[in-house]
Amino acid sequence: MKKKVIAIILSSTTVLLLLGLFLVPFRTALVFHVQNTEQIQAFLPIDEEDTFQIIFTHSIHLTDVVEKYRVRDDRHIVQTEIIYEEFGIGMPSNAEEGEEFVYEDGKYHIRDLNNVFSSMNVRNGKTVSKNRLAWGENGEKMVWFNEYFTPGDWYNVRVEELTLWQYMKGMKIHE
Repeated sequence: MKKKVIAIILSSTTVLLLLGLFLVPFRTALVFHVQNTEQIQAFLPIDEEDTFQIIFTHSIHLTDVVEKYRVRDDRHIVQTEIIYEEFGIGMPSNAEEGEEFVYEDGKYHIRDLNNVFSSMNVRNGKTVSKNRLAWGENGEKMVWFNEYFTPGDWYNVRVEELTLWQYMKGMKIHE
């Protein structure tokens, strides 16, 4: 009888551990899903109020554009600033109400943005594939998109809670 009780306890514990592995959220991350799927291409562990940047080379004027973001506690992504060197296709020419437009150190800055996204679609450049992801206090950690993503492919980016299983099997972005 005692062996049967121990076997039941061990079986139950194993089942609970496996369920936890697959169902219980383990870590918040900035997750890159292959466009229109739930397939995780890569993820960056991130916490509430952390910041990150997506830097891309504009395909026409071939200068860097920096988009700065912050993660809210509700897992939404807030665009806080955009920095660029030249006006052109797709570049804003002024700030909206409540935003600040400045020219500093040879670059245009639009600050105090409050563009909120539950998810974003991001493309890894195909013609000019020099996209980067930066994070940390001042964006001091950085990787090239081509290390993790196929040039020309689209990804849906959102902040999610990953299970331990997703975390272990996924491709963690690191410097």
